[in-house]
Amino acid sequence: MRSLWWSLLVVQILLLLGFSNGESPYRWYNWNITYGDIYPLGVKQQGILINGQFPGPQIDSVTNDNLIINVFNSLDEPFLLSWNGIQQRRNSWQDGVYGTNCPIPPGQNFTYVLQVKDQIGSFFYFPSLAMHKAAGGYGGIIIRSRPLIPVPFPPPTGDYTILIGDWFKQNHTDLKAILDGGNDLPFPDGLLLNGRGSNGLTFTVDQGRTYRFRISNVGLTTAINFRIQGHKMVLVEVEGTHTLQNTYESLDIHLGQSYSVLVTMDQPGQDYYIVASTRFTSPVLTATSILHYSNSAGGVSGPPPGGPTIEIDWSLNQARSVRYIMNLFAEMKVRQNLTASGPRPNPQGSYHYGLVNTTRTIRLANSAPMINGKKRYAVNSVSFIPADTPLKLADYFKIPGVFNLGSIQDYPTGGGGYLQTSVMAADFRAYVEIVFENPEDTVQSWHIDGHIFFVVGMDGGQWSAASRLNYNLRDGISRCTIQVYPRSWTALYMPLDNVGMWNIRSENWARQYLGQQFYFRVYSPVNSWRDEYPIPIGALLCGRASGRKTRPL
Repeated sequence: MRSLWWSLLVVQILLLLGFSNGESPYRWYNWNITYGDIYPLGVKQQGILINGQFPGPQIDSVTNDNLIINVFNSLDEPFLLSWNGIQQRRNSWQDGVYGTNCPIPPGQNFTYVLQVKDQIGSFFYFPSLAMHKAAGGYGGIIIRSRPLIPVPFPPPTGDYTILIGDWFKQNHTDLKAILDGGNDLPFPDGLLLNGRGSNGLTFTVDQGRTYRFRISNVGLTTAINFRIQGHKMVLVEVEGTHTLQNTYESLDIHLGQSYSVLVTMDQPGQDYYIVASTRFTSPVLTATSILHYSNSAGGVSGPPPGGPTIEIDWSLNQARSVRYIMNLFAEMKVRQNLTASGPRPNPQGSYHYGLVNTTRTIRLANSAPMINGKKRYAVNSVSFIPADTPLKLADYFKIPGVFNLGSIQDYPTGGGGYLQTSVMAADFRAYVEIVFENPEDTVQSWHIDGHIFFVVGMDGGQWSAASRLNYNLRDGISRCTIQVYPRSWTALYMPLDNVGMWNIRSENWARQYLGQQFYFRVYSPVNSWRDEYPIPIGALLCGRASGRKTRPL
């Protein structure tokens, strides 16, 4: 009976949201979230499994597909999933963070209805509440190109997803208790590749063939460097954007970021190390897996290849080399866009962003204040605290007292930290400059939900208006997660083309949990489905929104 009711409900949702389009297929998933024993570093832990798997099942889709993901929570605590990099056009109702969604209560389900509209690339999903991410619950997302949409490289022989992240031997509940007590997390105990420690995985390849590796940093606290012994990597995609195809011996991948590389198997037939190691840490953690040639005449030889450790300038220069691929057809579209009043997409999903005037500059500085005797993290001196009601619901139902627009400033205040449910107002279709400023001695990583942005500059020292003279206004990469180096800044241009309540957060999960995040309310006064879908039928309601009515079936 539950299955029949759920199917009827989803059909109603699809019809009302206008997803009944014969050209856009549906992919249906039923996921059961449970606890289970896992041993990723040889120590028994309580992991979060999806359909009994750690990591969770991979979502393999094609651009414009409709994903119907029914998530049943069999844990003994509330649970949410979020979709790192999936823009969810006009649909922040499906974002899967507490500011937009009520958690799924124990013993209940929620059906995510997503359309991977006009995106092609590599992403991942993860649990967004508390410290659940430290227990697993994450998995890869692939969005492939339709047959008629060209990509700028030949089809590879094979396609591998590699999810890398730091890991703690302590259970996620213990890590949460450490943070709740006002303390920093200890140093991680190791690195995992697809849920396993060193030499736990083997990737089999054929000599002379080219393979695609999609690599995501799903960790909690540390950047990583990725390399393959004896092989070059050609970068082809970053979080849904095709890149200039530079060749690298190793790649820095910061928290929350995803990269795709092509690797040609041009070495003698044997086994080779695949290596990940932490960046900017002491000690350095390393994990390995095996690249196995199908005609291998022997195992791996020698030690795993070393990588960079603290070399910040090396990493900064590499980051600047990651650029958007410009071709003749894209240049023709650029010339067509010169008279446009705002950014317009070209066929590869980018914009000629440098010819559009920004209307607002937002400067965001991270800090680590002590508040009420406990360690907290803040943005422009505000340390975010969750409200008793998801902000999206409070906004929709016009519930007073949950949040205030303007509760976070557009610029660093220089004052001490304080607690606030911080929400920044923004206008739909504005075009903004965002500058992340990092006065601390550690690398930061930032993610913006629901949007892509164009990386126009990054450098050491203090940002000023004169910094704009060195911006890249031609072929900067577009993405959704960006690093900011110690005592440095990173500048972005971003079109606010997606109405909703969107999370801006540190991808360092301890910092995010202790307040280094806020919400961006992108608002349109026009109540139109063209700009934003209505509240879903069957939306979970909680807090002061409990008992309210959405829409009838």
